[in-house]
Amino acid sequence: MSVPQDLFYAKTHEWVNLQDGVATVGITDFAQSQLSDLTFVELPEVGAEFSAGDEAAVVESVKAAADVYSPISGEVIEVNSELEDAPELINKDSFGAGWLFKLKVTNETEVDDMMDAESYEELCPSD
Repeated sequence: MSVPQDLFYAKTHEWVNLQDGVATVGITDFAQSQLSDLTFVELPEVGAEFSAGDEAAVVESVKAAADVYSPISGEVIEVNSELEDAPELINKDSFGAGWLFKLKVTNETEVDDMMDAESYEELCPSD
């Protein structure tokens, strides 16, 4: 299981990369491995506003559908439209090409309530 050290993590298995007031959000390697082969992604609309913990997207696999929660408050400024035709990018590269959406963050201190990589690894059961 890959857990990059420079990201923030939510208990609901989303990750955040915060750079200059913009949060890139995706689901973790652990989450995509639990879902297995992703077949569909429903992304939020650009301009949508979320509070931390709000449902923001849906990912579906051959096994199940799962809600993706916004781990931080903000306004959607970009979505990864490549996922509409290639949801498997999340399986292949959940921390890179498989990102879901970007938020203009309204309260950067919310990342203080998120987990670091070490804490997130402790949350996830090992194989």
